[in-house]
Amino acid sequence: MKSTIKLLLTSLIFISVSFPQSQHTIMTYNVLNYPSSTSSIRNPYFQTMLTAVLPDILVVQEMHSQEGVNEFLNDVLGVISSEYAAGTFINGPDTDNAIFFKSSSFSFIANNVIPTALRNISEFVLSENSTGDTIRIYSLHLKASTGSTNEQKRLDEVIALRNVTDALPLSSNFIVCGDFNIYGANEPAYQELLDQTEEGYVLDIFNLTGTWNNPIYASYHTQSTRTRQFGGGATGGLDDRFDMILMSSALFSPGGIDYVPGSFVNYGNDGLHYNDSINKPPNSMVSQQIADALHYASDHLPVYANFTFDTTPYVELTSFTAMIEGFYNGTTMVPDTVTVEIRDASPPHTLIDQTEIPLNSTGEGTGRFYNAVNGTPYYVILKHRSAVETWSSTPQTFTANSLIYDFTTGSAKAYGNNLILIGSKWCIYGGDINRDGFVETEDLNLIFTDNVDGVAGYVSTDLNGDMYTEVEDLNIVFVNNVLGVERKTPPGYSSKIETRFNE
Repeated sequence: MKSTIKLLLTSLIFISVSFPQSQHTIMTYNVLNYPSSTSSIRNPYFQTMLTAVLPDILVVQEMHSQEGVNEFLNDVLGVISSEYAAGTFINGPDTDNAIFFKSSSFSFIANNVIPTALRNISEFVLSENSTGDTIRIYSLHLKASTGSTNEQKRLDEVIALRNVTDALPLSSNFIVCGDFNIYGANEPAYQELLDQTEEGYVLDIFNLTGTWNNPIYASYHTQSTRTRQFGGGATGGLDDRFDMILMSSALFSPGGIDYVPGSFVNYGNDGLHYNDSINKPPNSMVSQQIADALHYASDHLPVYANFTFDTTPYVELTSFTAMIEGFYNGTTMVPDTVTVEIRDASPPHTLIDQTEIPLNSTGEGTGRFYNAVNGTPYYVILKHRSAVETWSSTPQTFTANSLIYDFTTGSAKAYGNNLILIGSKWCIYGGDINRDGFVETEDLNLIFTDNVDGVAGYVSTDLNGDMYTEVEDLNIVFVNNVLGVERKTPPGYSSKIETRFNE
């Protein structure tokens, strides 16, 4: 428990760091069979409700054609602001996705199609102009209606999406948004989206359990805005949570692109219109004019959230690889987080910056440093809750804001060749539990005591990541103690541990 509490406190310290930022609003909206015979009637309503938000990125579903994209851009967004532009539209089976963005803030890179049995899922890739950060936005409109057959079709569509997101680089910034047509937390498609077995999962900030079509979740519902038909679409009033923005874990890590806590809005839903029209007076969230606009524009409510883009200059370990003895079984590694420091190449090797890097099952991760610069050599140091502190063999230099470092390719990648070969990978020695730089009797005693006490969970005496302190952990320390394993550092570095982690 003590270790877990200190880990959480360390995380909170990192999260509280403040960086110069630009903030942008991303909205998703099912615009109901656009264009149609009612487009000219609905366009002023779209103008009214979008003017109040002015999203920096607008992703829409149920777009029928390039002509529709042009009409929405010119007759809706263009009336609001000349800044808006449209991304590449790809006309596929059934209805499609489209994206609009403020060209002063974003540059469009690509629209990559993910085919499914019914409708394409679009991968929209954009770059934020002031930072150069890339964000991927997956827009989808899953199979509608209840029943196991339709649930299976939604699952198949999500599996096609996960095949793509699971292959993304580690710590990618992406969101999945649109009209999910999912009725509750137990649906297989929803569970697949959140499944953390592979890296391409997303998080739902609301964590609503059970079936969502009930009054206790009234404030989260997005469909339908009407109890009577207007220009097509569903009726029956607000009772389904179909429209969502789900986010990759990277959007909750400090630096880069981050979700702004508390900024998610189900636009116009005040929680008081369950099974009723959104514009039935009064609406405590928006004006009557906007409530009417939401009612007449579409049978869905748009949802949006704010995201910050870190404008502080940084350099990045764009690919960092390390395996931890015990956590690595010769094939895969139990994912865990390490602290990576950047230190001056010259004695006394002053700490320049540090960051926490989650390593995946292949030992890979990425990390940013805001106090390091290009062209200056630094030692790269890995620290882990139960392993020996390990330094890069030589100082490393960031070039074009990027550095790649892999400890696993040879013993010479660590200072003093301080690595152990497991299978074909060179790994960080395990067993320095008290972080004093040596694998010794005190570390053995800590494991022995925790084993006798039945300690379990995320603790430093668990040396193989199975969440238990047991004989296998003791063996790692015993062997490394006999071998005299210890931290090896370049001359001029104080033997005093400056910072202790997870004690």
